[in-house]
Amino acid sequence: MTSADFYIVLPEVLLAVFAMLALVVAVYTGKDKTAPLMFWLTAAVMAALAVWIGLNGEGDNAAFGGMFNDDSFSRFSKVIILLSGAAILLMSAPYMAKRDLLKFEYPLLIALATVGMMVMVSAGDLMTLYMGLELQSLALYVVASLRRDSVKSTEAGLKYFVLGALSSGMLLYGASLVYGFAGTTLFGGIIQTASEGHVSLGLLFGLVFLISGLAFKVSAVPFHMWTPDVYEGAPTPVTAFFATAPKVAAMAMFARVLFDAFGGVTGDWGQVVAILSILSMALGAIAAIGQTNIKRLMAYSSIAHMGFALMGLAAGNAGGVQAMLIYLAIYVTMNIGTFAFILSMERDGRPVTDISGLNMLSKSEPLKALAMLVLLFSLAGVPPLVGFFGKFYVLKAAVDANLVWLAVGGVIASVIGAFYYLRLVFFMYFGKEGDGIDGAMAPVAWVFLMGSAAIMVVGVVNLFGIEALAATAANALVN
Repeated sequence: MTSADFYIVLPEVLLAVFAMLALVVAVYTGKDKTAPLMFWLTAAVMAALAVWIGLNGEGDNAAFGGMFNDDSFSRFSKVIILLSGAAILLMSAPYMAKRDLLKFEYPLLIALATVGMMVMVSAGDLMTLYMGLELQSLALYVVASLRRDSVKSTEAGLKYFVLGALSSGMLLYGASLVYGFAGTTLFGGIIQTASEGHVSLGLLFGLVFLISGLAFKVSAVPFHMWTPDVYEGAPTPVTAFFATAPKVAAMAMFARVLFDAFGGVTGDWGQVVAILSILSMALGAIAAIGQTNIKRLMAYSSIAHMGFALMGLAAGNAGGVQAMLIYLAIYVTMNIGTFAFILSMERDGRPVTDISGLNMLSKSEPLKALAMLVLLFSLAGVPPLVGFFGKFYVLKAAVDANLVWLAVGGVIASVIGAFYYLRLVFFMYFGKEGDGIDGAMAPVAWVFLMGSAAIMVVGVVNLFGIEALAATAANALVN
């Protein structure tokens, strides 16, 4: 390893070293004493790294012979991953302290999972990709079952582990096929082999298995079966994390594999990704209609939103990747605000997840209800909120790529999905009088709720410059 290689992977090294040192310090100084500090310190380190990566990164660099990439695409994804992870940690601390879940292991596991995500989006080799994926997954298996006294939490962790192992097996089998027929695991070598018109059947089979394994990580249909149960069973702060940073990392990894390794055969994988997209949007929109548990509802919502993100990827060009990145940035912002609200849903000190608890919230908490209305309308894609522009970009990318049928399917799914978002608004403003939620909102969660809602309104001016940054990131990946 040269000094240049080390400097390229320095953010990942710093975060990993911090997590390991913090673990040693916590063990030797007393677990209970250090837990509150670990939440804030880990969030601060992650936010600082995001700022550093965003301000200092330039050019396209590679380390370890092309196995690790540092380009605009990876930096854009890492900034979103780090900032969303830091936000979730800050929101989680008050909630977990109130419920005796404030364990020092949680923020350190989140930090290690984040290291894995950062490796995933920078991978230039199938082995690097798998190492990052497993580091992320192993940490998330543990946090999903963080509540050891809860049967649902234990069940969530076990389901995620078993199905995650299955998807990893499919991914590894696909990687072995690709290696067998391409003779290399480097993306740069694979793309030379997978040139237009010269793709062997074995290489295509390997690509299909790779796509299947990756689809599991983004909760794309038909590999979505774990999502509702894990979202419902895991502690709410863990669910909030699952719905944000890992989605960005998995989608970025998906794009990295398809364009860096198979960018010369977009016609072979474009239709497969388009089918995954339309199925995810349809199931997410329809299945969420009957949900009364807000965490399960958000699970199906995330499946539908990943379908929209896949629509941009299915376009198979730089414009589609740009649309996907814009969509992911907006999606994460909306989810941070929404889960900040869900964390405050309680009655008599006990968490409430039934949507009927929102009845007439506008009377008791008019400002919170208004912020949630903005976020729900934005999730539904109602103009002129920022969520509308996220969907507009991916729909335009699909039309420009002659995938009109996919864009039409997206519009129909969006209209259907608007029903369950509007149903929540109905409960808040026109529901029955009765026992609603009465929990006081933590100041940090209140800031994120109001901030996210404000971004959905103010961001319509220029999307805070995300469009240009996403274009630069997309061109770094595709060209």
